[in-house]
Amino acid sequence: MALFDRIRKEWFIIGIVLVITFAKLEPSVGVKGGPLKPEITITYIAVSAIFFNSGISLKTEELTSALMHVKLHLFVQFFTLAFFPVAIWVILKLLALTSINQWLLRGLQTVGCMPPPVSSAVILTKAAGGNEAAAIFNSAFGSFLGIIVTPLLLLTFLGSSSSVPFSSIFSQLFMTVVVPLIVGQVCRHFVKDWLERRKPPFGAVSSCVLLMIIYTTFCDTFSSPGIHLDRLSLVLVVFIIFSIQLGFMLLTFLFTTRKKSGFTPADTVAVMFCSTHKSLTLGIPMLKIVFEGYEHLSLISVPLLIYHPAQILLGSILLPTIKSWMITRQRSSILMR
Repeated sequence: MALFDRIRKEWFIIGIVLVITFAKLEPSVGVKGGPLKPEITITYIAVSAIFFNSGISLKTEELTSALMHVKLHLFVQFFTLAFFPVAIWVILKLLALTSINQWLLRGLQTVGCMPPPVSSAVILTKAAGGNEAAAIFNSAFGSFLGIIVTPLLLLTFLGSSSSVPFSSIFSQLFMTVVVPLIVGQVCRHFVKDWLERRKPPFGAVSSCVLLMIIYTTFCDTFSSPGIHLDRLSLVLVVFIIFSIQLGFMLLTFLFTTRKKSGFTPADTVAVMFCSTHKSLTLGIPMLKIVFEGYEHLSLISVPLLIYHPAQILLGSILLPTIKSWMITRQRSSILMR
């Protein structure tokens, strides 16, 4: 019975291990153009489903209050699109002295230039009981901002330029983020009483969709052609990526938990995930455009292909600890009143 309860509580982490294993065994199923058609099911349907789910489950007043939390939004966007790429640039100056593959290092810089994702940070914030409304706002706004800022950052740090199809990316974001969120809110208005009575498992639904995203992401990683590099460089890059994520999550945690920071525990959770997560959905298309014709494009893409599933895996592992901390802090705040 205890084992069953344990499995029930940790089903998402177990699911991550299983989908990664399946992706390794049969990556052709989830790659672009494969049977699952991720270019449609993931890029459009899965992301839209996540934000429709968030829209229909989120109370309108919570979203409205999130729009007014200017300090939080400024911190997240500054950290993601300014501090992050500059910090990576400084770190890479030191790593350039090592024997790590130079194209992988360039790939790490591209990771720093990427905008926040439109799904994983929201789901993890919601699963931890954090400020979901703030996570939704920053994921959506950061993605829109990244359409303009990310190509400029790539140009600044890597010296490559190309014309990015802003209109197509903007329209995709609008259709997969904004529209589903609005539709979800409209639907909630009509079925609000039913939702309050039945309390559908929105969190579980979003987690299942995220497992699908993880699976197709790893399918791309395991089937990417032209990836030839020494194992030591790859292992070191994986270690560096996890170290960067842990270090930046700790940094945002320390900053937002200061006595005079003005952030609640729920805000801290949203900031930790939104500030340190990077978008693969927007990132890969941008890399293919900016680095079109590069012989080592696949190597440049490797760090982002690793970073995306790594941020979900690390977030999922830390989720119970973060959730426990937030509940403890909230209880302490109530007792102190």
